[in-house]
Amino acid sequence: MKKVAVFGNAGGGKSTLSKRLSQITGLPLYVLDKIKYRSGGIEVPQEDYKHTHEKILETDRWIIDGFGCMETLWLRLNEADSLVFVDLPLYVHLWWVTKRLLVGRFKPPEGWPQKSPILKSSLSSYRVLWLCHKYLTPKYREYIKQVQSTKSVYHIRSTQQISQFFELIENETNVEDSSPT
Repeated sequence: MKKVAVFGNAGGGKSTLSKRLSQITGLPLYVLDKIKYRSGGIEVPQEDYKHTHEKILETDRWIIDGFGCMETLWLRLNEADSLVFVDLPLYVHLWWVTKRLLVGRFKPPEGWPQKSPILKSSLSSYRVLWLCHKYLTPKYREYIKQVQSTKSVYHIRSTQQISQFFELIENETNVEDSSPT
């Protein structure tokens, strides 16, 4: 596990999961929302975003959290050696977007640029939820089926599997740390 893509629908806890995964593995974390948007939620020029994304992909160790754009999504998934697909039931994503909206009024959401407009961003997440669920999630599911023999694939389908995933990675990391060099 050296190049990890964390992806899935909005409000699935990808940023929180990615942060914890980075802490466990020591891999550098790149949050696409913080690369694609400046403070206040202002979008950077598309070419600047794509250039930064390309430079990250050229490095040999990373965790990349988020969607970015369709053009960079498939490049990232193809380059990754490990895929973490957060594929929770739609009602969980809906609830967590709502929870993020409510809590975000007091504490900035994990993985969001500073001073992001919480209401505007949350409304955008609500719009994306159904579209992603209907159109992109089936493509994600098909993709991971196709690559599971060549990549490490972690398909997280329930909230319980999130903690199981962390236990698995902690155990794998501890085994690697204790093996003789």
